[in-house]
Amino acid sequence: MDEDKYPAPSGRRRFVKGIVGSAVLGSLGVAGSGLTTVPTNRSGVGGGNVEAKVIKNTDGPAPRGMSQIPVTVEDGYLKGVWPAATENGEVADGAAKTSLGGVTYSSKWFQYCGIQTHPKVEPDSEADNFLRADPGGRYEWAADLEPGTRLAVEMFDDYEEWGNGVGDAGLGKPAAATWRSVETDSTLPVQVIRSPEIERLAEDDEWLAASTDRGFIAWLNKCTHLCCVPAGFKQSATVDGAENAVYCQCHQSIYDPFDVVSKVVTAFPRPEN
Repeated sequence: MDEDKYPAPSGRRRFVKGIVGSAVLGSLGVAGSGLTTVPTNRSGVGGGNVEAKVIKNTDGPAPRGMSQIPVTVEDGYLKGVWPAATENGEVADGAAKTSLGGVTYSSKWFQYCGIQTHPKVEPDSEADNFLRADPGGRYEWAADLEPGTRLAVEMFDDYEEWGNGVGDAGLGKPAAATWRSVETDSTLPVQVIRSPEIERLAEDDEWLAASTDRGFIAWLNKCTHLCCVPAGFKQSATVDGAENAVYCQCHQSIYDPFDVVSKVVTAFPRPEN
């Protein structure tokens, strides 16, 4: 048995165990499926299983990785790619989909942790797809950026040697970002890294070659355990395995941004209009 992470008076562990126990009693039949991969009978549209590309969960209670967001560079600025919304003029299967790097990239990848209710995950929603600075993201280098500033390639020129005293320097330079809106209070939380490791991996991986650009990789920054926003890449010097990874401070889940894997997940339905 794992050591109890929560003191008995807090009731925190009993709450988490209650969630897991409820899943077992519900005869889910998938060990460790967790909250975000549990089949749901909620009313709505566009839900159901989908194969997604995620940055791998390597430790902690999270049931799966966080969904990758394909990125491109346009006029020197970072932009998240949104899949095409229509097929023959119609929304297909309640989702925006496009073929990218031999993978069907779908808007369903982002329908979890309440994000499914966000208007900007509607398949045909129009949005500003540039990645914009979130100075609240705990990186000193970005603290002076105005909220909503478009992230530019030149901001990451030192990515091959950047370090913050946590883990190894030179693995890449991160930033906290927002996506799909110019309004900072109605965007989707994102994290982005420019890394020489991603450049290397993309040389031999069709998906990464298509979904990353100049070493930039991004993902929806919502922990799949209980939907916290992780502190981010290289933000914990005290937790084993987290020094050079993405760390969620809420319940110690760890994700590896250099290990992108396929995972069948359950997209929660969007509310019907």
